[in-house]
Amino acid sequence: MKRSLLVLLCAMTAFGAHASDAAKAAPKGDAARGQTIVSTVCVACHGPDGNSPLPVNPKLAGQHPDYLLKQMKNFKSADGKPPERTNPIMNGMIAAYDEGQMRDLAAYFSAQTQKGETAKNRETIERGQKLYRGGDQAKGLPACAGCHGPTGTGIPAQYPRIGGQFAEYLEVQLKSFREGTRANDPNKMMRTIALKMTDAEIKAVADYIAGLR
Repeated sequence: MKRSLLVLLCAMTAFGAHASDAAKAAPKGDAARGQTIVSTVCVACHGPDGNSPLPVNPKLAGQHPDYLLKQMKNFKSADGKPPERTNPIMNGMIAAYDEGQMRDLAAYFSAQTQKGETAKNRETIERGQKLYRGGDQAKGLPACAGCHGPTGTGIPAQYPRIGGQFAEYLEVQLKSFREGTRANDPNKMMRTIALKMTDAEIKAVADYIAGLR
């Protein structure tokens, strides 16, 4: 058990260092140009300021720009290869934009203020909190807070902000990682974690995360 956790921590550290170096070298986008694209294209699903009106679409407001850029690049096919992350809508939407425009979008969304959600299930809040803060040593399940922080703000250029996100969206993503239908996580980190979680645990922790500030 200790060995598996050590391997996971080493992988996380290596990825974090790489992401940090990449972030320092990457040019920033132009938020004003990004807003122009958002107001004509992205607004329908993600809202004018990145606060999606529907839980099927994630809140992008306040998300780290490096993470947003990575997801957009993962949705886009490159060099004749299929995209790393498959989504019928996003794969088609992002196809027309180059990296500069994607950086502009990331700059705009990251500068917006997220309108957070709330935890809705009082019966599972304690279980969700326990998993988020302490994980489950018996299952080799690490605490979510270890990478995403005590309030779910994440670590820029390394781990995304998840606090305040729709519980429904988080639940779908965790199950997608578990099933392998989403596989764009570095070193299979999220897939490895999600495999150890039951449906009830996923639902409880997703609901708890929604209420984090």
